[in-house]
Amino acid sequence: MSKKINKNLTEGSIGKQLFSLTWPMTLGMLGMVIFTIIDTYFIGLLGVQQLAAISFCFPVIMFLNGLSMGIGIGTSSLIARNIIATDRSEVKIMASRAILLGITVVIVFVIAGLNAIEPTFKLLGAEPEIMPHIIDYMTIWFLGVPFVTIPMIGNNIVRATGDTKLPGMLMIASGVVNGILDPLLIFGYGPFPEMGIKGAALATVISRGTSLVLILIVLIKREQLLTIHLGKIKDILATWKELIYVAIPASISLLITPISIGFITKIISGFGKEAVAAFGVASRVEMFALMVIMSLGSVLIIFVGQNISKHKFERIFTSLNYAMVFSLIWGGIIFVLLLLFGNFIASVFTNDMEVIEITKKYFYIIGASYGLQGLVILSTSSYNGINKPYPSAVFSLIRMLVLYAPLAWFGAKLFNINGVFWAGFIANIIVGIVSYYHLNLTVKKISVR
Repeated sequence: MSKKINKNLTEGSIGKQLFSLTWPMTLGMLGMVIFTIIDTYFIGLLGVQQLAAISFCFPVIMFLNGLSMGIGIGTSSLIARNIIATDRSEVKIMASRAILLGITVVIVFVIAGLNAIEPTFKLLGAEPEIMPHIIDYMTIWFLGVPFVTIPMIGNNIVRATGDTKLPGMLMIASGVVNGILDPLLIFGYGPFPEMGIKGAALATVISRGTSLVLILIVLIKREQLLTIHLGKIKDILATWKELIYVAIPASISLLITPISIGFITKIISGFGKEAVAAFGVASRVEMFALMVIMSLGSVLIIFVGQNISKHKFERIFTSLNYAMVFSLIWGGIIFVLLLLFGNFIASVFTNDMEVIEITKKYFYIIGASYGLQGLVILSTSSYNGINKPYPSAVFSLIRMLVLYAPLAWFGAKLFNINGVFWAGFIANIIVGIVSYYHLNLTVKKISVR
């Protein structure tokens, strides 16, 4: 494989560049989200208890994914700000040190997680009859965490060079493997054993293992961005320090969400296992609805990172305006689709009428705020791109812990489960407006220095 030529995003049409970078990311996320939804569908066929179990697992999985994504975001920001201005041999060492950091963090949290499954989910409000399903799923999933983390960091390294197509293809490939293995391992078709919810976890681990092999081949052979020669320990720690400067607040931003969702899940569990199952279904559909925004957010880290290194502030402002308009339009389109097809979408995952009705309520209330929730996603990504990561953590904290969680608690007391959903709506609207406004002020301050 030939050496990769870096894509310069500091010149050329901004709109075309954002589009050309975003659509491959979107296809990759689409593949992953579709097969996550397929995963939920097959688990739903096992019964409401299994569906509720996976709903309890969701915030914990998001927590560990958040750690991995935080390191990936820190890596993406670091590489994007150096890929144009720094010698590639230095970038190669940076990338390799980032992978090493990911492996170190994974080892610590896998050991901790395996020894804390039951107390963690008791704390989240899991009922005794659901706990065996949770243990079955999470024991396998924890063992597969390295296969989740390393590909995530590797994909971010490749994206930072300006190539989003190949990471998107790898994400699709992983999703396809997951989708094929799900029914085989869950229900035991052909020579495969019937494993139930364990099969769903194993399918996920195997599919991520496929991603691990492929991304390592790409990084070593095509990109030539991995090396075993990492330098002195003090130099490794210096790179880790620079990476962690972005990774820690990015991780905090990402981890605040699953922690808060864990709290929201506990509140919702008071309305029964059907409510928890509905919340799990709605959360996965929400991932699908916002995947284009999340893709654009990942692209903004790269685009803003390269342009900040060359002091191209007008390009940054233009990209932020494009992103804002797109987010509001996209959010409106998704809300209309949920209004028209919410019942059908919910019924795809379960035939339990109570679960369907609660899922629809979520769509109709929180769905109206998706455009502003998109602004939160885009703003936090852009802060990481300009190497100002702490506001993203602050706004995530305000959205989830200051507004959503407390309002959900009061809302549940006053208006039952609808009050929980209205809390999410209010949090998205307020933080969406404030975070985007503050981002523009921050970039303006940097530009006049």
